[in-house]
Amino acid sequence: MNNSQSISYGIMIVVIVLVFWLRSRRTGRARPIRRNGFGMLIPVVVLLAVFSSTITALTHDPEQPFHYPAAWEMLIAGLVGLVLGGVMLYHTRYEKREDGQVYTIPNPYFKYILLAIIAIRLALSEYFKTLDSSSFALLAMMMAFLYIAVWRIGSFVKYRKIRAS
Repeated sequence: MNNSQSISYGIMIVVIVLVFWLRSRRTGRARPIRRNGFGMLIPVVVLLAVFSSTITALTHDPEQPFHYPAAWEMLIAGLVGLVLGGVMLYHTRYEKREDGQVYTIPNPYFKYILLAIIAIRLALSEYFKTLDSSSFALLAMMMAFLYIAVWRIGSFVKYRKIRAS
């Protein structure tokens, strides 16, 4: 395992621990969704900006030539991202309470779905070890972006439907 992989796994572990910790803190207190639900879309915008800058950095790295992965690899990464986002969207629910506010119904399967996503990513990283690091990074970012975009945009649409009813 090289230094960049160690850093990548370290960041992934920190993110996982933070997600589990934040989820466990929120279980007892229900809070309504604020700002007309637009906060749900912030991760999509942030990821788009971060991934765009990362791809730009990858394409301008003089030590490693950049080339796009094969079309079938991009298609599979896109399909995996769409499926994972669809699973999360399916399990995301909202309810409108007596006070007129819309609340998120906690998803008891969220932790397991997150662990499954991590396991799939680790399995794919083992499977695609033959790819160069820039191609693998592009495929991983594409899968992650589509997963988050489908989940967050779909959740926003679900929220707006519940709010309008």
